[in-house]
Amino acid sequence: MTADIPDTAPSWLDEIPERLAALDAAHLSRRRRRVRPAGGASLWVDGRELLAFCSNDYLGLSQHPALAAAAVAATRVYGVGSGSSPMVSGHSEANAALEEELAAFVGLERALYFYAGYATNASIVPALVGPGDALFSDALNHACLIDGARLSKADLQRYAHADLAGLESLLTASPARRKLVITDAVFSMDGDVVDVAALIALCERHDALLLIDDAHGFGVRGPQGRGSLAAIGRVGPHASRRVVYMATLGKAAGVAGAFVAGSHTLVEWLLQKTRSYTFATAAPALLAESVRAALGVMLAEPERLARLQRNIAALRAGIPAAIAGTAWRLLPSPTAVQALVIGGNDEALRVMQALADAGLWVPAIRPPTVPAGTARLRIALSAAHEEADIERLLRALGEAARRSHT
Repeated sequence: MTADIPDTAPSWLDEIPERLAALDAAHLSRRRRRVRPAGGASLWVDGRELLAFCSNDYLGLSQHPALAAAAVAATRVYGVGSGSSPMVSGHSEANAALEEELAAFVGLERALYFYAGYATNASIVPALVGPGDALFSDALNHACLIDGARLSKADLQRYAHADLAGLESLLTASPARRKLVITDAVFSMDGDVVDVAALIALCERHDALLLIDDAHGFGVRGPQGRGSLAAIGRVGPHASRRVVYMATLGKAAGVAGAFVAGSHTLVEWLLQKTRSYTFATAAPALLAESVRAALGVMLAEPERLARLQRNIAALRAGIPAAIAGTAWRLLPSPTAVQALVIGGNDEALRVMQALADAGLWVPAIRPPTVPAGTARLRIALSAAHEEADIERLLRALGEAARRSHT
């Protein structure tokens, strides 16, 4: 029997400490924090209570008693885990009911419920196109769409952010028989909204399919929060067969997972061909029942969406005075995502720390998540925020701006 020999040979693994140090030097290191709800929009963060403007819980539903009660009740019937892939034995009655209710909520023929949003996009794109096909991606799409595009091995062409004229030129020039356009509906780091109606018209003219990621629009946009397609009336009898609609359930819905909706035929194809659906354990029924409860609350408590919209308006009205004298700029956004561009990584981190010192958690977003030179505060608003919370944030931003200016 050979004795173990210490592994002391030079290796690329020896470079990792230096690479970590380089991240630190560029102000690009990230760290996790231990959090626990503290009531309202506040969180206990590493043992300290902070008013949070960092959560995608846009309607404040994650702590709603109806959702918690639904989860508890489901465990008595289904237990905790689902036990298998949905294609084997994991497609519970609760999951099936949720798919029907999701399809009805967004006004499309059929829905397919997934365990996670990232895995959904990363797998449905390769299920729709492959080698020899053409794929057109907005330059600011979320990482999961980008990864799905790479995995598809289709001919990938990126168009400048929201440049529909540029996209049309690419579509016109493409000889591919199968074309897929992929885009966020609400862009997660800027908060701006794409022209979905124009994109649908483009795809209809060029025999293309459109995949819309409405992660930050579902529950927030359209009547009763029914999403970005409902916002333009392209649902029900007006729905387009050229649209695959995807949305996550861990943001405005307050739970976890995601779903894809569209025509019966498209959804059936995705059920048959999406690897992250076929080969992953299904989402537990307790989550499905919680999402069903969330849909009920969204319809029964419209004041939540109205309060979110008031918070958005109040923040946008107060920001110009708060940041006067700085080069900071608030990007246009009608959504819960409000991006305050600071510029340099170090300055964005200093402002984030100044807000933290004042008892507020507003995350600094830096490259590579956003382009170099556009480090920002990503202010995420929620129906859980009170008017006084918005005023407190504006005061703290004003003080941070004065310190930066001097």
